[in-house]
Amino acid sequence: MNKDASLLEIKGIGEKTYHLFQKLGVYSFEDMLLYFPRTYLQYPEVRENLPREEGTVAILARIVKQPLVKRTRKMDIVTCDGVCGGEAVHFVWFRSVYLAKTLRVGSTFVFYGKCKMNGQILQMEQPKVFTIPQYEALRAGLLPIYDLTAGLSNATVIKTVKQVFARQDFVRENLPGAFLKKYKLPQKLDALYAIHFPKDFAEAKEARSRMAYEEFLEFILCMKVQKEHTGRLVNDFNLSCNAMQQHAAEHLGYSLTNAQSNALREMNEAVTGEHVMHRLLQGDVGSGKTILAFLMMLRFAENGYQSALMAPTEVLAYQHFSSLKDFLSQHAPDFSAICLTGGMKASEKRKAREEIAKNPKALIVGTHALIEEQVEYCNLGLVITDEQHRFGVAQRTRFSDKGIRPHVLVMSATPIPRTLGMILYGDLDISILDEVPKNRLPIKNCVVGKEGRPAAYKHMEKEIVAGHQVYVICPMVENAEDAEIGDPELENVIDYADRLTEWFGDRARVGFLHGRMKPSQKDEIMQAFAAHDLDILVSTTVIEVGINVPNATVMMVEDAQRFGLAQLHQLRGRVGRGDAQSYCIFIKTAGDDEAQKRLEVLNHSNDGFFIAEEDLRLRGPGDYFGLRQSGDFVFKIGDIYRDKDLLTAASKDALEILRTDPELTEPEHANLRAMIGDKIGQFTL
Repeated sequence: MNKDASLLEIKGIGEKTYHLFQKLGVYSFEDMLLYFPRTYLQYPEVRENLPREEGTVAILARIVKQPLVKRTRKMDIVTCDGVCGGEAVHFVWFRSVYLAKTLRVGSTFVFYGKCKMNGQILQMEQPKVFTIPQYEALRAGLLPIYDLTAGLSNATVIKTVKQVFARQDFVRENLPGAFLKKYKLPQKLDALYAIHFPKDFAEAKEARSRMAYEEFLEFILCMKVQKEHTGRLVNDFNLSCNAMQQHAAEHLGYSLTNAQSNALREMNEAVTGEHVMHRLLQGDVGSGKTILAFLMMLRFAENGYQSALMAPTEVLAYQHFSSLKDFLSQHAPDFSAICLTGGMKASEKRKAREEIAKNPKALIVGTHALIEEQVEYCNLGLVITDEQHRFGVAQRTRFSDKGIRPHVLVMSATPIPRTLGMILYGDLDISILDEVPKNRLPIKNCVVGKEGRPAAYKHMEKEIVAGHQVYVICPMVENAEDAEIGDPELENVIDYADRLTEWFGDRARVGFLHGRMKPSQKDEIMQAFAAHDLDILVSTTVIEVGINVPNATVMMVEDAQRFGLAQLHQLRGRVGRGDAQSYCIFIKTAGDDEAQKRLEVLNHSNDGFFIAEEDLRLRGPGDYFGLRQSGDFVFKIGDIYRDKDLLTAASKDALEILRTDPELTEPEHANLRAMIGDKIGQFTL
């Protein structure tokens, strides 16, 4: 079976379901096996007596009253009474009429779900129902929980993964036997199966480590091969003029920090040096990377060369485009900015491509659309990738290949310790921004429970009355339809926006934003927020990176315990970008003292490096596949902090492999060669 075989070849996968998988980026058999769970569910022990507290439990109960079906205009409701440990329990299901025939009087089942008191009676709404053998089988392993899209259930993903495993002859073992033996790693097929269907967390951890090591080895080998191909290219660009950049830097309306001035000097020296620049500009959120990118783009335009900045999302690309136009109108009105994204209309894209092809001094901003084959540049001198970790080695190379040996600048807000940065960016020089602009006040933070919401709303209203704006972040777009994985208490964007609209009435204008919206809709909402046509923006983490609204002074994060600290730190960076005092409110809706301890880290530090290290140190033993953190680079499963020892080992091994077999022609390296070829295309050493 071909690894690229379409999921449509699987029985039961029709065009509709296939389209839903496509939304997740899953097209082929290989994609399915590499679509890893985000976490696991470990079913609890069965209780034979009713709990005294509300929460999620599994109880053994006997049916004592025949189920009743109540039909309404919206849905059918099934109710049933049972007994657990001699006490009454009431069950309610929505849209589950089939249970009326299953739940016969006198039969005993395991009921799993949330329980709550309804008067004097314990009630369970929408519990899952299992026979005792079924539940014991579930208890024998962990249930994988996948990120989903509306219309696709967790059960469907599990079923599809199992069907792909039944036809797994396409799985290729890439690691030489010596490495498997050296690190006591399982075979790739075994590791993949254990990641999706582990017996316990220990097995999941071992399998995850094996796949992370392969990912790191692949990444570093690709990077080293690319560097060998690229070498130190001669700089053929004449950038002798720099008056416009200097004038703009002196008339920004504020002074550059010392770190910004040093980085700008390093970049200017690099682009006028003997060799083509390959440089990383690394700085924490709010450190001022974007303005330096604009200043460098201006220098290239002044000298007759194009420059192009590629952002990872359309929202961020449009934000950069808007900011760049404002920058040019103030400092270089004779130059033009061009935007190109995949979400633009066909006519708009055609016009943008035509302008790019004929304007040798254009300053260009876009998404992955900038590296599409039909895009032809005219005198491209500088390529910039923003949030570099979101792009792969191959994408960065394709971008630079659009010009004739252009200078390369990559930017990242991911706090990476220098030792790891030297491994991950081994082919780049590094400039670091370790200061924030002097006019920015430290953000005031607080961590509160659900009971703190009314006070938070009042504070939000106070800021709105003062003319400021508010972000509210929720972990979900809509309530999960899948009872197996859904937590009905989790806040979601759409319902939350409705709730705030009701609470504030005409005192605040509320909008919402999420990743499933069309690019044009996202742009419209963000433009409305930036123009202060909205007071409150309820969003998922789609606004995590780069959006710049200096007037926003409050960031409230619901279900904050669901996010990693590094991601919360990135979100916090969306406020505090103006002169006014800003605030960040973390609402903790669940979790124990450890969750509180993790969130308190954000109260005491604004240092992204420290926060990332603490995030790693304080993760629990089951957090092997938690919500994806900001700064995951291109890795599906590896984590540069958690797996830093694996990353270091993979780096040493890659160097040793290329030292002893630089062309990877030895039989034991044949699959490594093929693996690299798959990633960087034409592979000729």
